[in-house]
Order: sequence, then structure tokens, then C-alpha cells
Amino acid sequence: MLKKIFLTCILITSGVASKAQQIRKDTTETRSSYHPLSIVNNLLDFAHDHLHFRYRSGGSSTSGFDCSGFVRYCFRNFGMMLPHGSAAQSLIGDEIAKAEALPGDLIFFKGHNSGSSRIGHVGIITEVGDTYIKFIHSAWNGGVRYDYLESDYYRRRFISIKRVVGLLDMVPQRKARSSKK
Repeated sequence: MLKKIFLTCILITSGVASKAQQIRKDTTETRSSYHPLSIVNNLLDFAHDHLHFRYRSGGSSTSGFDCSGFVRYCFRNFGMMLPHGSAAQSLIGDEIAKAEALPGDLIFFKGHNSGSSRIGHVGIITEVGDTYIKFIHSAWNGGVRYDYLESDYYRRRFISIKRVVGLLDMVPQRKARSSKK
């Protein structure tokens, strides 16, 4: 009898804990929103393969990554050399409106001080939905992981999105634009 009560308590506790952690459906393995270019798909797969690698200040290898070191490491694997440093990386590419963001674009944030205007963090956009932008990055409090721009922490620190993959002319655009009137 005591054994049944103990097992029931464990099952209820684990069920409540797992339900509490299911805030948003995990779409990490969903490939439907991926950028149509294979280099971006490969880049995002490569970044995903490094999920949960530890954070290390100044790190740019599998022994530990800081945010810009992780981005640099991923892009370098595909022949794209980026500088180390989120502020330096923000100087490369074309600025993109949030509504035009695509997987593979870089997303930039202020650092720990949300009152500052300085860039202090970078990630790679992995998924774009109607109401969210998901990105992968190396965070000091969790290493390589996924987060959402819409979370309070990142929404308050958002600065810009940059496109660095130089194949924009091959990407189907969301809206047809004409320069003729």
C-alpha cells in the first residue's frame, strides 16, 4: 500500500513538472520554415549539433563558446569568415526589418545592461513565424541554446537583424516589390 502511494506521488510530481516546462511547442526539429537555400539549412543543422555546448568567455571552439565565437565558428565551417565580437559582426551585412527576417540572419542585442545602446550579444535566427522569431546562441547562463525574441529579456534588448548570407537574390521574397508606379 505504501509503495503504491509513493509511486503515485512520483508520477504526479513528474507529470506536473513536465507540464510546467511545456510553455511553447518545441519546433527545433521542424524543417518547414527553413530557408530554401541548402547552405542555410546546413548552417542551422551544424549550429543545432552544438546545442548545450558550454559557454566560455572569449571562446570560439568546442571547448566553449561565447556568443560571437559560436556564430563565427558556425559560419566559418561554411567558408564565411566573420570577426570575433558581436559589435564587429554587426558591421557586416544588410540590415533587415523584423518582418523580413529569415533563418540564417544574425540577430543583435544589447548586453546585460538594457539601458545601454551598445551591441553586446548575437545569435543566428533559426525559425520565423507570424508572431515569433527563434534563434540559437551561446548564452552565459546555459551555453548554446534556443531562445525567442519575444521573451521579455530579449525583446527589451533587441537592436537589429543583419543578413550576411550573400545569396539574397536567389531567395523568394515574401512580397513582390516593383519600382514602377
